[in-house]
Amino acid sequence: MMDIPSLKEDHISQVPALQLLINLGYAYLTPEEALIARGGKTSNVILESILEKQLRQINTILYKGDEYPFSNNNVTNAISTLKNMPYDGLIRTNEKIYDLLSLGKSFEETILGNTKSFDLKYIDWENLDKNVFHVTEEYEVMQSDGKAHRRPDLVLFVNGIPFAVIECKCPDIKDPIKEAVSQNIRNQTDEFIPGLFVYSQVLMAVSKNEAKYGTAGTAEKFWAVWKEKEDLEAEVKRLVNKPLSLEIKDKLFASRFQYVSRYFDAIESEGRLVTNQDRAIYSLLRPDRLLELSRQFVIYDCGEKKIARHQQYFAVKNTIERVSHYQDSKRKGGVIWHTQGSGKSITMVMLAKALALCPSIPNPRIVIVTDRIDLDEQIWNTFKHCGMEPEKAKTGAHLMEILEKNKKTIITSVLDKFQAGLNKRSAEVLSENIFVLVDESHRSQYGIAHALMKRVLPNACYIGFTGTPLLKSEKSTALKFGGFIQPIYTINDAVEDKAVVRLLYEGRHVIQDVDQKPIDTWFDRVCKGLSEKQIVDLKRKFSKIEKLNLTDQKIYMIAYDVSDHYSKNWQGTGFKAQIATDSKDAALKFKQCLDEIGKVSSEVVISAPDEREGYEDVYEEPKEEVLKFWKNILKRFGNETEYNKQVIASFKHAEQPEILIVVDKLLTGFDAPRNTVLYIAKPMKEHTLLQAIARVNRIYEGKDYGFIVDYYGILGELDLALTAYGELSGFDKEDLEGTLLNVVEEVKTLPQKYADLWDIFKEIRNRRDEEEYERFLFDEELRHKFYDKLTAFSKTLGIALSSEKFYGEVAEKQINKYKDDFKFFQKLRVSVKKRYAEVVDFKEYENKIQKLLNTYVSSDEVIKITSPVDIFDKDNFQKEVMKTVGEAAKADMIAHRTKRTIEEKYEEDPVFYGKFSNLLKKAIDDYRQARITDAQYFLTAKEIMEAVRDRKDTDIPDILQDKDVAKAFYGVVYELVGQRDTGQGSKEISAKIAMEVDDIIQKNIVVDWHLKSDVQNNMLNEIEDYLADKTKLGLSYEEIDLIMEKIINIAKRRYAQ
Repeated sequence: MMDIPSLKEDHISQVPALQLLINLGYAYLTPEEALIARGGKTSNVILESILEKQLRQINTILYKGDEYPFSNNNVTNAISTLKNMPYDGLIRTNEKIYDLLSLGKSFEETILGNTKSFDLKYIDWENLDKNVFHVTEEYEVMQSDGKAHRRPDLVLFVNGIPFAVIECKCPDIKDPIKEAVSQNIRNQTDEFIPGLFVYSQVLMAVSKNEAKYGTAGTAEKFWAVWKEKEDLEAEVKRLVNKPLSLEIKDKLFASRFQYVSRYFDAIESEGRLVTNQDRAIYSLLRPDRLLELSRQFVIYDCGEKKIARHQQYFAVKNTIERVSHYQDSKRKGGVIWHTQGSGKSITMVMLAKALALCPSIPNPRIVIVTDRIDLDEQIWNTFKHCGMEPEKAKTGAHLMEILEKNKKTIITSVLDKFQAGLNKRSAEVLSENIFVLVDESHRSQYGIAHALMKRVLPNACYIGFTGTPLLKSEKSTALKFGGFIQPIYTINDAVEDKAVVRLLYEGRHVIQDVDQKPIDTWFDRVCKGLSEKQIVDLKRKFSKIEKLNLTDQKIYMIAYDVSDHYSKNWQGTGFKAQIATDSKDAALKFKQCLDEIGKVSSEVVISAPDEREGYEDVYEEPKEEVLKFWKNILKRFGNETEYNKQVIASFKHAEQPEILIVVDKLLTGFDAPRNTVLYIAKPMKEHTLLQAIARVNRIYEGKDYGFIVDYYGILGELDLALTAYGELSGFDKEDLEGTLLNVVEEVKTLPQKYADLWDIFKEIRNRRDEEEYERFLFDEELRHKFYDKLTAFSKTLGIALSSEKFYGEVAEKQINKYKDDFKFFQKLRVSVKKRYAEVVDFKEYENKIQKLLNTYVSSDEVIKITSPVDIFDKDNFQKEVMKTVGEAAKADMIAHRTKRTIEEKYEEDPVFYGKFSNLLKKAIDDYRQARITDAQYFLTAKEIMEAVRDRKDTDIPDILQDKDVAKAFYGVVYELVGQRDTGQGSKEISAKIAMEVDDIIQKNIVVDWHLKSDVQNNMLNEIEDYLADKTKLGLSYEEIDLIMEKIINIAKRRYAQ
């Protein structure tokens, strides 16, 4: 007998897999028994004798209170229908069989003289125990040509129907999983044994240390690794070490050499460790999971069969669990964060399917909401291709009609149709079984829209989807939906799972030579007739880097470099590229240059000019060139929809165009797997940047990497986006609740801010005379007061309009008054700025300036400033960031992030954050004044960031180190006490006072204390008594009031419940 492990395939993979499957509840059939069960025919893959018995077992007809069996003829016909499905290609046939297995089939039966149709099912999906599960090995199946046989290692059956196929390999061969996957794929082809795989739902490739899974037709690159979210180690260990009965052992080892039986007996007696193969088989093939995956997590999409990846499965499962619970009489919702490229749209389809199948949700209806027409079209197509029948809301009135009349189970709609629908009618749809799935729910426009959706569907359950993480500033989004639904699936997770390809970054720079003298001369001449403020405004607009990026020579040099790079590396390979530009005007210039150079084919994809996409000034007019281009587009394609459809289809499926030139459109929500290179010639950051680079991370045959070629210099922003988002994934519920409280408090101030704004104009005699308003604002100081009050009102109105509560508490007439007045004051602000020479009308100068730049700013070379680097290789990527961005720029980014954190948390501990705010300001000033070096600036910024992040302050007494809130009180007290000569340590006295005050507050805390004035008064009285009578500091009442005011404000931030 061997006393070392055997590496034979049979010993190390196949038999252990069989042992585990038997212990999971599969009855073992020898190859001979399996052949008998299928009538002795290797061309027949169904175990007919078992299927026949099961059809009789799980199907009865309930008629007038009695049960009747299906006739022998109909049972025979049911088997024949399943067995003799005409072969129409692997996936089409598999889909027809899947529908048959999922839905069953109707047969006519005559009972008591009455003939009616009754449904017969092949699988009892609702009652697991009524089905039977079998496994066999070396399952011999005749090839399509009838000349040879193939023998998959293991085949698993449900009611005699082959649901799963496993190929086992020993781990000592080269790429065992690759070989097992390849064998699975080969066997599915028309020349081999597709007749087995038209029934299969789960396919596996296993090899002790690793395992992958797919389904019928899954291409090699999409076979995936499963990751279980619960710790199942103990249960799997119990099952793999559970002894088999002697009867089963005899059957299992009968056809093997005797030493094999003794080998496994020895292992059984000593026990063995759990392998990755065991974990995967348990996770995917235990009977309940196999049926669940097959029924709820399989879809057909554009001729492809897809099965859920682990993050999709658990997100859907956790969502179904969450919506089964109620909060404030409504089903609980949440946000699903799955990175771009990980199958977010498919997750939506699977969730819709799971909701439809959930027995605890009667008549569910699903509304899928996007914020753009092209995304609505994409989602609609995805659902349609997956066999769903969505209804697209054509107008706001149509949306309301579908909702009110309960017409369709699945509806897709663009966001603005909710507002349009409300304008048509005020009806609410009150069902609690409506589920609103909101795509890219992090976007800013979902603030106001979320409130509008809740006005139309007040009892609906809202589930947000996002492909990028939520910034701190967007954390209220997570709260509005109900928090995150686990698992969060980040871009790093997707890269690790090989669900997306890795991305290589390469920085390039266009050298520009500026002839400054003629530019300065022109400015001196032009500025003579302008006010000082207009000169500042013109130079501010002129000096923007975007203007230098629009020079004809720079665009030509980038276009030439793109043409050269693409034609040398990608042309003729089938891989495509995108150029991201910062305006429609620039996009057209790039197209013109690429055409002139003549090396590559390209198309421009932009939105209609009146959508002002990419513009900074809402009053800016579209360029004449853009209008002319759009006129030609309409002549060529007929309408915008057809233009988008044809160009995108050609890019995805035809040889040309090789490159798409875009501004904002198609940088989000655009899925073209062959898209491989993104040329960046525009500023991008945060969400926009992460979404843009995800355009080239999709898996495609032969595609090892996506490539980012950067002509703008976004390396620092890319580093910031990749690191900052990782840090923000874990903000907690308390953090979110604090945000909600701030929103509620802020909305309460709206009437006062509105009154303050109108108070400026209380002397206006005729409120309908705009000229009187403009003349009234002649005084510069009054104008600035107007600007400040308008800004304050604008900010609070924006918050209010995104709050569902605001619409419930404020009359619609008053809301419209707020909005109309705001529009008026906005226009007034623009008008008076021009009237009193605070700004220039830039359109008057823009063409002249552009011509000036085209003449005196030259570009004649593109240089490579970084080697290609994998952005997910943290060490090497950081080296490139430091080498390219430099320590000063890195310090600027750290300082900016730290400053933002200080501003967000300032009220929680004003003294602590105030101190580090000043230190940060000093470090920035010292660097700007050249008092410290780049390296010193970087180290100082990093130290301050770490101190703020970890709340470290060496000046805090040791007794407060573990008392976080008392530290904040200490800062307030020490600000005053530290200035006094107390005769004893002022720090120790301040620490003692802080701890005592903390005790007083905690002692008085009750639910919602921060909203109850009597509780707060009790706190203040006790604090006042203590400060006045116990501290012996002789504090004045003004000082005591100041301390108490600051302390109670901190307590509200830190102890609010």
